[in-house]
Amino acid sequence: MLNCLHKKLSFLNILFLLIVLLLFSINIYAQSFEFTGKRKRETVSFKLVKNLMIIPLKINGKGPYDFVLDTGVGLFLITDPSLIDTLEIKNIRSIKIAGFGEGGDLSAFVTPSIEVDIASTKAQSIPAAILKKDLFDLSSFVGMPIHGLIGYEFFSSFIVRINYPLNTITIYRPETAYVPRKGTRIPITIEERKPYIITDLTLSNGQKIAAKLIIDTGAGHPVSLETNAGLPFEVPQVNIAANLGIGLTGPIKGYIGRIPSVKLGKYVLNNVITAFPAYEDAAAKITSIDRNGNMGNGILRRFDIVFDYNRAAIYLKPSILFKEPFEHDMSGMELTSGGDDFKHIIITRIEPSSPAEQQGLLKDDEILGINFKPVSEMSMQDIDNMFRSKDDRSFIIEVIHQSNKKRERIILTLQRRI
Repeated sequence: MLNCLHKKLSFLNILFLLIVLLLFSINIYAQSFEFTGKRKRETVSFKLVKNLMIIPLKINGKGPYDFVLDTGVGLFLITDPSLIDTLEIKNIRSIKIAGFGEGGDLSAFVTPSIEVDIASTKAQSIPAAILKKDLFDLSSFVGMPIHGLIGYEFFSSFIVRINYPLNTITIYRPETAYVPRKGTRIPITIEERKPYIITDLTLSNGQKIAAKLIIDTGAGHPVSLETNAGLPFEVPQVNIAANLGIGLTGPIKGYIGRIPSVKLGKYVLNNVITAFPAYEDAAAKITSIDRNGNMGNGILRRFDIVFDYNRAAIYLKPSILFKEPFEHDMSGMELTSGGDDFKHIIITRIEPSSPAEQQGLLKDDEILGINFKPVSEMSMQDIDNMFRSKDDRSFIIEVIHQSNKKRERIILTLQRRI
Protein backbone atom coordinates (compact mmCIF):
# COMPACT_ATOMS: atom_id res chain seq x y z
CA MET A 1 0.00 0.00 0.00
CA LEU A 2 0.98 3.61 -0.43
CA ASN A 3 3.61 4.77 2.02
CA CYS A 4 2.01 8.14 2.53
CA LEU A 5 4.48 10.59 3.97
CA HIS A 6 7.03 10.26 1.21
CA LYS A 7 4.99 13.18 -0.08
CA LYS A 8 6.67 15.24 2.67
CA LEU A 9 10.03 14.94 0.92
CA SER A 10 9.48 17.85 -1.44
CA PHE A 11 7.58 19.77 1.24
CA LEU A 12 10.23 19.99 3.98
CA ASN A 13 12.10 22.95 2.53
CA ILE A 14 8.86 24.87 2.06
CA LEU A 15 7.94 24.37 5.71
CA PHE A 16 11.31 25.75 6.69
CA LEU A 17 10.71 28.81 4.53
CA LEU A 18 7.43 29.33 6.38
CA ILE A 19 9.27 29.02 9.70
CA VAL A 20 11.77 31.66 8.64
CA LEU A 21 8.95 33.94 7.53
CA LEU A 22 7.05 33.50 10.79
CA LEU A 23 9.88 33.63 13.29
CA PHE A 24 12.09 36.27 11.77
CA SER A 25 10.33 38.54 9.28
CA ILE A 26 7.69 39.36 11.88
CA ASN A 27 10.22 39.28 14.70
CA ILE A 28 8.54 36.83 17.07
CA TYR A 29 9.63 33.67 18.83
CA ALA A 30 7.76 30.46 19.42
CA GLN A 31 6.63 29.57 22.92
CA SER A 32 7.07 26.12 24.37
CA PHE A 33 4.50 23.77 25.85
CA GLU A 34 4.30 23.70 29.63
CA PHE A 35 2.34 21.70 32.19
CA THR A 36 -0.61 23.75 33.42
CA GLY A 37 -0.15 22.54 37.02
CA LYS A 38 2.65 21.15 39.12
CA ARG A 39 2.90 17.90 37.21
CA LYS A 40 6.32 16.49 36.44
CA ARG A 41 5.10 13.85 34.00
CA GLU A 42 2.01 12.70 32.16
CA THR A 43 1.06 9.75 29.94
CA VAL A 44 -1.01 10.35 26.79
CA SER A 45 -2.51 7.69 24.53
CA PHE A 46 -2.12 7.75 20.77
CA LYS A 47 -3.56 5.83 17.85
CA LEU A 48 -1.12 4.06 15.55
CA VAL A 49 -2.70 3.90 12.10
CA LYS A 50 -0.69 2.90 9.02
CA ASN A 51 2.40 3.36 11.22
CA LEU A 52 1.52 7.00 11.97
CA MET A 53 1.03 8.29 15.53
CA ILE A 54 -2.15 10.31 15.94
CA ILE A 55 -2.90 12.39 19.05
CA PRO A 56 -5.82 14.66 19.97
CA LEU A 57 -5.27 18.32 20.76
CA LYS A 58 -7.22 21.54 21.11
CA ILE A 59 -6.60 24.78 19.26
CA ASN A 60 -7.76 28.10 20.74
CA GLY A 61 -9.94 26.15 23.15
CA LYS A 62 -11.74 24.23 20.41
CA GLY A 63 -11.57 20.59 19.42
CA PRO A 64 -10.27 18.02 19.97
CA TYR A 65 -8.61 17.68 16.57
CA ASP A 66 -6.50 14.73 15.45
CA PHE A 67 -2.88 15.54 14.55
CA VAL A 68 0.01 13.37 13.40
CA LEU A 69 2.90 13.53 15.87
CA ASP A 70 5.73 14.11 13.45
CA THR A 71 9.38 14.81 14.29
CA GLY A 72 9.95 15.45 10.57
CA VAL A 73 8.14 18.81 10.59
CA GLY A 74 9.52 21.94 12.17
CA LEU A 75 6.36 24.04 12.24
CA PHE A 76 2.86 23.51 13.61
CA LEU A 77 0.90 22.80 10.45
CA ILE A 78 -2.88 22.71 10.01
CA THR A 79 -3.62 20.73 6.86
CA ASP A 80 -7.43 20.90 7.03
CA PRO A 81 -8.51 24.21 5.46
CA SER A 82 -12.02 23.90 6.93
CA LEU A 83 -10.61 24.83 10.35
CA ILE A 84 -9.95 28.37 9.12
CA ASP A 85 -13.61 29.25 9.65
CA THR A 86 -13.90 27.72 13.14
CA LEU A 87 -10.71 28.61 15.01
CA GLU A 88 -11.10 32.41 15.09
CA ILE A 89 -7.40 32.93 14.47
CA LYS A 90 -6.16 36.50 14.77
CA ASN A 91 -3.34 38.25 12.89
CA ILE A 92 -3.68 35.87 9.97
CA ARG A 93 -2.23 36.63 6.58
CA SER A 94 -1.93 34.88 3.27
CA ILE A 95 1.34 33.96 1.55
CA LYS A 96 2.33 32.30 -1.70
CA ILE A 97 5.55 30.54 -2.59
CA ALA A 98 5.87 30.43 -6.35
CA GLY A 99 7.23 27.69 -8.52
CA PHE A 100 5.82 24.53 -6.99
CA GLY A 101 3.47 22.19 -8.79
CA GLU A 102 1.98 22.26 -12.24
CA GLY A 103 1.07 25.90 -12.76
CA GLY A 104 0.42 26.41 -9.08
CA ASP A 105 1.89 28.27 -6.16
CA LEU A 106 1.85 27.02 -2.60
CA SER A 107 -0.83 29.02 -0.82
CA ALA A 108 -1.16 29.13 2.94
CA PHE A 109 -2.21 31.30 5.80
CA VAL A 110 0.32 32.06 8.53
CA THR A 111 -0.25 33.36 12.01
CA PRO A 112 2.25 34.30 14.73
CA SER A 113 0.10 33.05 17.57
CA ILE A 114 -2.30 30.24 18.33
CA GLU A 115 -3.02 28.45 21.61
CA VAL A 116 -2.61 24.66 21.68
CA ASP A 117 -3.54 22.21 24.44
CA ILE A 118 -2.31 18.60 24.61
CA ALA A 119 -3.69 16.78 27.66
CA SER A 120 -2.68 18.96 30.67
CA THR A 121 -0.01 20.89 28.74
CA LYS A 122 -0.46 24.19 26.99
CA ALA A 123 1.41 26.38 24.53
CA GLN A 124 0.01 29.89 24.96
CA SER A 125 1.35 31.29 21.71
CA ILE A 126 3.02 29.38 18.89
CA PRO A 127 3.23 30.25 15.18
CA ALA A 128 1.38 28.11 12.67
CA ALA A 129 0.74 27.63 8.99
CA ILE A 130 -2.66 26.66 7.60
CA LEU A 131 -2.76 25.16 4.12
CA LYS A 132 -5.43 26.50 1.78
CA LYS A 133 -5.53 23.08 0.11
CA ASP A 134 -4.94 19.78 1.86
CA LEU A 135 -1.83 18.62 -0.02
CA PHE A 136 -1.33 15.51 2.11
CA ASP A 137 -4.90 14.08 2.18
CA LEU A 138 -3.94 12.14 5.28
CA SER A 139 -7.58 11.55 6.19
CA SER A 140 -8.11 9.31 3.16
CA PHE A 141 -4.83 7.54 3.80
CA VAL A 142 -5.54 6.57 7.42
CA GLY A 143 -9.34 6.34 7.19
CA MET A 144 -10.20 9.00 9.78
CA PRO A 145 -10.21 12.81 9.91
CA ILE A 146 -6.69 14.24 10.27
CA HIS A 147 -6.32 17.96 10.81
CA GLY A 148 -2.58 18.59 10.81
CA LEU A 149 0.97 17.81 11.92
CA ILE A 150 2.84 18.77 15.08
CA GLY A 151 6.52 18.16 15.75
CA TYR A 152 9.27 20.45 16.99
CA GLU A 153 7.23 22.58 19.41
CA PHE A 154 6.15 19.46 21.32
CA PHE A 155 9.40 17.49 21.28
CA SER A 156 11.56 20.48 22.21
CA SER A 157 9.37 21.24 25.24
CA PHE A 158 9.66 17.89 27.02
CA ILE A 159 11.54 14.66 27.34
CA VAL A 160 9.28 12.35 25.35
CA ARG A 161 9.08 8.58 25.82
CA ILE A 162 7.15 6.56 23.23
CA ASN A 163 5.89 3.07 24.01
CA TYR A 164 4.61 1.69 20.71
CA PRO A 165 3.22 -1.67 21.98
CA LEU A 166 1.07 0.20 24.56
CA ASN A 167 0.31 3.16 22.24
CA THR A 168 1.34 5.65 24.92
CA ILE A 169 3.55 8.73 25.13
CA THR A 170 4.94 9.79 28.50
CA ILE A 171 6.21 13.35 28.76
CA TYR A 172 8.56 14.68 31.43
CA ARG A 173 9.64 18.19 32.34
CA PRO A 174 12.82 18.95 30.35
CA GLU A 175 14.88 19.56 33.50
CA THR A 176 14.20 15.95 34.51
CA ALA A 177 17.12 13.97 33.07
CA TYR A 178 15.08 10.82 32.44
CA VAL A 179 17.17 7.83 31.38
CA PRO A 180 15.37 4.52 30.77
CA ARG A 181 16.74 1.42 32.49
CA LYS A 182 19.04 -0.48 30.14
CA GLY A 183 18.48 2.15 27.46
CA THR A 184 21.26 2.84 24.97
CA ARG A 185 22.08 6.51 24.48
CA ILE A 186 22.61 7.64 20.88
CA PRO A 187 23.58 11.24 20.07
CA ILE A 188 21.47 13.26 17.63
CA THR A 189 21.60 16.75 16.19
CA ILE A 190 18.72 19.20 15.82
CA GLU A 191 18.95 21.01 12.49
CA GLU A 192 16.22 23.22 11.06
CA ARG A 193 14.09 22.04 14.01
CA LYS A 194 14.31 18.36 13.04
CA PRO A 195 16.31 15.49 14.65
CA TYR A 196 19.10 13.77 12.72
CA ILE A 197 21.01 10.59 13.52
CA ILE A 198 24.13 8.96 12.12
CA THR A 199 23.54 5.24 11.64
CA ASP A 200 25.50 2.44 10.01
CA LEU A 201 23.89 0.85 6.96
CA THR A 202 24.92 -2.18 4.92
CA LEU A 203 23.67 -1.75 1.36
CA SER A 204 22.62 -4.47 -1.05
CA ASN A 205 25.94 -4.23 -2.91
CA GLY A 206 27.84 -4.91 0.33
CA GLN A 207 28.92 -1.30 0.84
CA LYS A 208 28.85 -0.04 4.43
CA ILE A 209 28.13 3.63 5.05
CA ALA A 210 27.52 5.94 7.98
CA ALA A 211 24.24 7.54 6.88
CA LYS A 212 22.74 10.78 8.12
CA LEU A 213 19.00 10.29 8.46
CA ILE A 214 16.10 12.36 9.72
CA ILE A 215 14.35 10.62 12.60
CA ASP A 216 10.84 10.92 11.21
CA THR A 217 7.88 9.74 13.29
CA GLY A 218 5.64 11.10 10.53
CA ALA A 219 6.79 8.45 8.05
CA GLY A 220 5.43 4.92 8.08
CA HIS A 221 8.28 3.21 6.24
CA PRO A 222 11.40 1.82 7.95
CA VAL A 223 14.03 3.66 5.85
CA SER A 224 14.07 5.88 2.78
CA LEU A 225 17.40 6.49 1.02
CA GLU A 226 17.61 9.57 -1.19
CA THR A 227 21.20 10.40 -2.05
CA ASN A 228 24.72 9.10 -1.41
CA ALA A 229 27.44 11.72 -1.91
CA GLY A 230 25.17 13.60 -4.30
CA LEU A 231 24.25 10.52 -6.33
CA PRO A 232 21.24 8.20 -6.17
CA PHE A 233 21.63 5.03 -4.12
CA GLU A 234 21.97 1.82 -6.08
CA VAL A 235 18.58 0.09 -6.06
CA PRO A 236 18.67 -3.58 -4.95
CA GLN A 237 18.33 -6.11 -7.76
CA VAL A 238 15.12 -7.46 -6.22
CA ASN A 239 12.72 -4.52 -6.07
CA ILE A 240 9.22 -3.26 -6.78
CA ALA A 241 8.61 -0.14 -8.85
CA ALA A 242 6.39 2.04 -6.69
CA ASN A 243 4.53 5.31 -6.51
CA LEU A 244 5.91 6.62 -3.22
CA GLY A 245 3.56 9.57 -2.84
CA ILE A 246 2.66 12.95 -4.27
CA GLY A 247 5.02 15.89 -4.04
CA LEU A 248 4.33 19.48 -4.96
CA THR A 249 5.73 18.89 -8.43
CA GLY A 250 3.78 15.68 -9.04
CA PRO A 251 4.16 11.98 -8.23
CA ILE A 252 7.24 10.75 -6.39
CA LYS A 253 8.25 7.57 -8.14
CA GLY A 254 10.88 5.09 -7.10
CA TYR A 255 11.49 1.56 -5.88
CA ILE A 256 11.06 -0.51 -2.75
CA GLY A 257 13.62 -3.18 -1.89
CA ARG A 258 15.63 -4.44 1.06
CA ILE A 259 19.04 -3.65 2.52
CA PRO A 260 20.94 -6.23 4.62
CA SER A 261 21.18 -4.26 7.87
CA VAL A 262 20.63 -1.07 9.84
CA LYS A 263 22.66 -0.57 13.01
CA LEU A 264 21.49 1.74 15.78
CA GLY A 265 24.01 1.85 18.60
CA LYS A 266 24.52 -1.79 19.58
CA TYR A 267 21.29 -2.96 17.92
CA VAL A 268 21.26 -4.48 14.44
CA LEU A 269 18.11 -4.86 12.33
CA ASN A 270 18.36 -7.22 9.37
CA ASN A 271 16.73 -7.47 5.94
CA VAL A 272 15.12 -4.04 6.22
CA ILE A 273 12.44 -2.84 3.79
CA THR A 274 13.79 0.35 2.20
CA ALA A 275 12.36 2.95 -0.18
CA PHE A 276 14.47 4.46 -2.96
CA PRO A 277 12.68 7.58 -4.27
CA ALA A 278 13.74 8.74 -7.72
CA TYR A 279 16.53 11.28 -7.32
CA GLU A 280 14.85 13.94 -9.47
CA ASP A 281 11.60 13.64 -7.50
CA ALA A 282 13.10 13.85 -4.00
CA ALA A 283 16.78 14.47 -3.24
CA ALA A 284 17.26 17.00 -6.05
CA LYS A 285 14.64 19.23 -4.38
CA ILE A 286 16.23 19.14 -0.89
CA THR A 287 19.09 21.61 -0.68
CA SER A 288 19.21 22.95 2.87
CA ILE A 289 20.57 19.90 4.77
CA ASP A 290 23.21 17.43 3.62
CA ARG A 291 21.55 14.12 4.42
CA ASN A 292 21.12 10.62 3.05
CA GLY A 293 17.44 10.00 3.79
CA ASN A 294 15.10 9.35 6.68
CA MET A 295 14.11 6.71 9.23
CA GLY A 296 10.44 6.19 10.00
CA ASN A 297 8.16 4.33 12.37
CA GLY A 298 8.78 1.04 10.58
CA ILE A 299 12.02 0.96 12.60
CA LEU A 300 11.23 3.25 15.54
CA ARG A 301 8.20 1.19 16.63
CA ARG A 302 10.54 -1.72 17.44
CA PHE A 303 11.99 0.22 20.37
CA ASP A 304 10.94 1.89 23.56
CA ILE A 305 12.35 5.26 22.53
CA VAL A 306 13.04 8.43 24.49
CA PHE A 307 13.63 11.78 22.76
CA ASP A 308 15.66 14.40 24.66
CA TYR A 309 16.14 17.31 22.27
CA ASN A 310 17.68 19.56 24.93
CA ARG A 311 20.48 17.09 25.59
CA ALA A 312 20.80 16.11 21.91
CA ALA A 313 20.13 12.43 22.48
CA ILE A 314 17.69 9.56 22.07
CA TYR A 315 17.58 6.41 24.18
CA LEU A 316 16.64 3.05 22.68
CA LYS A 317 15.57 -0.19 24.33
CA PRO A 318 14.19 -3.06 22.22
CA SER A 319 10.47 -3.69 22.65
CA ILE A 320 8.47 -6.87 22.09
CA LEU A 321 8.23 -5.80 18.44
CA PHE A 322 11.99 -5.80 17.90
CA LYS A 323 12.25 -9.20 16.22
CA GLU A 324 9.21 -8.84 13.96
CA PRO A 325 10.21 -9.40 10.31
CA PHE A 326 9.99 -6.43 7.97
CA GLU A 327 7.18 -6.96 5.48
CA HIS A 328 5.72 -4.93 2.64
CA ASP A 329 2.24 -5.12 1.14
CA MET A 330 1.80 -8.47 -0.66
CA SER A 331 -1.46 -7.74 -2.49
CA GLY A 332 -0.20 -5.25 -5.08
CA MET A 333 -2.92 -2.71 -4.31
CA GLU A 334 -2.66 0.88 -3.17
CA LEU A 335 -5.82 1.81 -1.30
CA THR A 336 -7.51 4.95 -0.07
CA SER A 337 -10.64 5.53 1.97
CA GLY A 338 -13.48 7.73 0.78
CA GLY A 339 -16.93 8.98 1.66
CA ASP A 340 -17.98 11.17 4.57
CA ASP A 341 -17.32 8.30 7.00
CA PHE A 342 -14.13 7.05 5.26
CA LYS A 343 -15.72 3.60 4.96
CA HIS A 344 -15.40 3.23 1.18
CA ILE A 345 -12.13 1.50 0.25
CA ILE A 346 -11.01 2.43 -3.27
CA ILE A 347 -8.11 0.99 -5.25
CA THR A 348 -5.92 3.86 -6.46
CA ARG A 349 -3.17 1.84 -8.13
CA ILE A 350 -2.44 -1.75 -9.14
CA GLU A 351 1.19 -2.85 -9.24
CA PRO A 352 2.23 -4.71 -12.40
CA SER A 353 2.57 -8.51 -12.10
CA SER A 354 1.08 -8.44 -8.61
CA PRO A 355 -1.62 -10.78 -7.24
CA ALA A 356 -4.18 -7.98 -7.63
CA GLU A 357 -3.35 -7.55 -11.33
CA GLN A 358 -3.43 -11.30 -11.91
CA GLN A 359 -6.96 -11.41 -10.51
CA GLY A 360 -8.15 -8.62 -12.82
CA LEU A 361 -8.56 -5.87 -10.23
CA LEU A 362 -8.35 -2.35 -11.63
CA LYS A 363 -7.78 1.20 -10.47
CA ASP A 364 -11.00 2.76 -9.09
CA ASP A 365 -12.54 -0.61 -8.20
CA GLU A 366 -14.11 -0.54 -4.73
CA ILE A 367 -13.49 -3.26 -2.14
CA LEU A 368 -16.72 -4.11 -0.33
CA GLY A 369 -15.64 -6.97 1.90
CA ILE A 370 -12.79 -9.26 2.91
CA ASN A 371 -13.48 -12.86 3.97
CA PHE A 372 -17.23 -12.08 4.05
CA LYS A 373 -16.75 -9.18 6.47
CA PRO A 374 -17.74 -5.69 5.23
CA VAL A 375 -14.80 -3.29 5.06
CA SER A 376 -17.04 -0.74 6.80
CA GLU A 377 -16.42 -2.78 9.96
CA MET A 378 -12.63 -2.63 9.51
CA SER A 379 -10.05 0.09 9.96
CA MET A 380 -7.41 0.94 7.39
CA GLN A 381 -4.91 -0.49 9.87
CA ASP A 382 -6.81 -3.81 9.92
CA ILE A 383 -6.74 -4.00 6.12
CA ASP A 384 -3.08 -3.00 5.94
CA ASN A 385 -2.16 -5.71 8.47
CA MET A 386 -4.04 -8.36 6.47
CA PHE A 387 -2.33 -7.60 3.17
CA ARG A 388 1.19 -7.74 4.60
CA SER A 389 0.57 -10.64 6.98
CA LYS A 390 1.92 -13.82 5.35
CA ASP A 391 3.21 -15.03 2.01
CA ASP A 392 0.74 -17.38 0.23
CA ARG A 393 -2.16 -16.45 2.50
CA SER A 394 -5.49 -16.24 0.64
CA PHE A 395 -8.43 -13.87 1.09
CA ILE A 396 -11.90 -13.79 -0.45
CA ILE A 397 -12.32 -10.25 -1.75
CA GLU A 398 -15.70 -8.81 -2.75
CA VAL A 399 -15.37 -5.90 -5.17
CA ILE A 400 -17.52 -3.71 -7.34
CA HIS A 401 -15.89 -2.81 -10.65
CA GLN A 402 -16.05 0.87 -11.51
CA SER A 403 -16.20 0.18 -15.26
CA ASN A 404 -19.43 -1.87 -15.28
CA LYS A 405 -20.71 -1.70 -11.66
CA LYS A 406 -20.51 -5.50 -11.54
CA ARG A 407 -19.98 -7.17 -8.17
CA GLU A 408 -17.56 -10.04 -8.00
CA ARG A 409 -15.86 -12.26 -5.45
CA ILE A 410 -12.29 -13.27 -6.12
CA ILE A 411 -9.64 -15.23 -4.25
CA LEU A 412 -6.55 -13.07 -3.72
CA THR A 413 -3.42 -14.95 -2.66
CA LEU A 414 -0.66 -12.83 -1.18
CA GLN A 415 2.79 -13.00 -2.68
CA ARG A 416 6.00 -11.70 -1.11
CA ARG A 417 7.72 -9.94 -4.00
CA ILE A 418 10.71 -8.43 -2.19
